[in-house]
Amino acid sequence: MQRPLPTSLLTAAGLALTLALTACSATAASEAKDTRAPSAPAGVTATAGSAGTVHVMWSAATDDRAVTGYAVYREGRKVKDLAATTLMTDVVGLTPATPHTFTVRARDAAGNVSPASTPVTATTLRAAADDRTPPSAPAALRATPEGSRAATLRWTPARDDTRVTAYDVYQADTRIHTVPGTATSAHLTGLRPGTAYAFTVRARDAAENSSPDSAPADLTTASAPGAPPNTAPKDLTATAAKGEITLTWNPPHTGAPVTHYQLHLNGGFATTIIWGTTPPPGLATYTFPVPDPPGTRYTVTLRAQLPDGTWGDFSAPRTVVVR
Repeated sequence: MQRPLPTSLLTAAGLALTLALTACSATAASEAKDTRAPSAPAGVTATAGSAGTVHVMWSAATDDRAVTGYAVYREGRKVKDLAATTLMTDVVGLTPATPHTFTVRARDAAGNVSPASTPVTATTLRAAADDRTPPSAPAALRATPEGSRAATLRWTPARDDTRVTAYDVYQADTRIHTVPGTATSAHLTGLRPGTAYAFTVRARDAAENSSPDSAPADLTTASAPGAPPNTAPKDLTATAAKGEITLTWNPPHTGAPVTHYQLHLNGGFATTIIWGTTPPPGLATYTFPVPDPPGTRYTVTLRAQLPDGTWGDFSAPRTVVVR
C-alpha cells in the first residue's frame, strides 16, 4: 500500500515545478521580446550600368542579435528581398534615361525592420543602337593591401566603340564590386587577415557587353597580430590545353621541402598531389586530365602540407576555361 507524500514534500515539489515553469516562461518571453530593429544600412551607392540596369551596393547593418536579410526599394516600393550575406544587387527592367531613387532596409529574425537608408539616385543610360562589340579588357591591374581587411585596386581604362559605363570587380569568378565607367580604381573592404586573394576587372558598356577579364592581380592581406605568416603557394598559373590543365607555382617557405599539396576545384577538394621523390626547389608543375566539355570554367586553388602535418593557407585562386 502506497503512502501519500508528506505535505511539506508536495509543497516543495510544487514550488520547484512552479519555479521551473516560471523560469522557462521567462526565458521564452525574453527570447521572444526582440523589439530592437537593426541599424539602417550605410554607404549605399547606385550605379547605372546600362539603359535598363542599376547596380546598388551597401555596407552591412548591425543588430543586437543578427541581421537576417535586406530589402531594396525603388521609389519607396520594394523590388528585392536578399539574404544577410548579400550586400549588392542589380535592379533590372528600368526605363532608359530615367532617374531612379533607391533605399535599403535591414531586417532581423523577429521581423524588426530598420529605418530606410539615405536615398541615392542613379539615372539609367540612354538606349543605344544595336551594339554587340564588347570593350577591351582593362589593363595594368594592380592591387594594394591596406592593413588586414581592405585593399585598393587600380587599372588603366578600357576602350569601347561607344563608351564604358561600368567596371565589375571579380574574385574567384564571382562579382564582388562595381564602379562607374569613369572610375579607374575600387576600394574593397571586408577581407580576411592573412589571406591570399586574386582579383580581375571587366569593363561593361551600355548594351551590357562585358570585356574579357583583365590579367589577375594578387595580394595577401596582413596577418592578424600574433598569427603565423602566410604559407600559401605563390605565383600560381593555370593553363588549359585540350583535355587537360597544367598548373605551375612556387612552393611556400615552410622550413622543409613540400612533398604534398591539396588541389581544390571550385571550392571543393579534388586530389592530393604527392611527389614520390625530392620535390623541385623552384617552380613546380602538375598536369591533370579534365573530361568536361570545352567552355567549362574551373576555379583552382592549392595549399601545401606543412612540416607538422597540418595544411597551410590556400593560394590565390585562378580561373581557367577548359578547351
